[in-house]
Amino acid sequence: MDFLNKMERKFGKYAIPNLPAILIALYVAGYIIELINSNVIWYLYLSPTMILRGQIWRLVTWVIIPPYSLDVFVIITLYFYFSIGKTLERTWGVFRFNVYIFSGMLFTIIGAFLLYFIAHVDGAYYFSTYYVCMSMFLAFAVTYPDMQVLLMFIIPIKMKWLGILYGALLLASLVQGNIATRVAIVVSLLNFVIYFAMTRNLFRYSPHEIHRRNEFNRKVKKVQPNKGNTRHRCAVCGRTEKDGDHLEFRYCSKCEGNYEYCQDHLFTHQHKRKNM
Repeated sequence: MDFLNKMERKFGKYAIPNLPAILIALYVAGYIIELINSNVIWYLYLSPTMILRGQIWRLVTWVIIPPYSLDVFVIITLYFYFSIGKTLERTWGVFRFNVYIFSGMLFTIIGAFLLYFIAHVDGAYYFSTYYVCMSMFLAFAVTYPDMQVLLMFIIPIKMKWLGILYGALLLASLVQGNIATRVAIVVSLLNFVIYFAMTRNLFRYSPHEIHRRNEFNRKVKKVQPNKGNTRHRCAVCGRTEKDGDHLEFRYCSKCEGNYEYCQDHLFTHQHKRKNM
């Protein structure tokens, strides 16, 4: 997160606003080109072979190739992508959303060339923005897991279950697909893995931190048996709000630390000092 904050302060002014609308507009341009002359589309694919022969425009033009054949369902799907994209842009901010989308595209280009140089496979047909869009879908499912959508416009379902379903489908594609499909999936979803690894406090999942929390909870239960979850506890007598509705609790400003006292001990306790 600190790295992203530094990058945003330095390069945030260059972020492209309303990127979801631009992506949809590029798809529309791709559909128009396909309707006018479908043969032109073959000159736009991300083909390392043709790029190395001088057709460098393919490094950019592949992003306008639509991920689906145009029909009513696709129009609804693209509107759904636009909606979740705008929501993520508002939630994360324009710069972070830009980083997420463009890093997915960059990883896709790198993956295409790695596949070409290592496996000698030109996977032009397999590398598109399809998985980049789906990484945006996964990001939305993680950011808003409890948001409900209407599946097939009828069945209400939470985003986290759709995310799990899509994760299972991706796993099946990885197992059953060829090497080009596998590389396309992995590199297109690297932005999802890296972004959420950078924006989450992974320290709390370390063995040392887990052990520390367990020890703390064990000691709390030992010192406070049968008290249940309480919000207030007197540092002198140990009474909580569950010991009586008449009890009031306040923190002492003269004690060094967060010590709370009931009304009977607020003015009569001995002040805590760190060197005591």
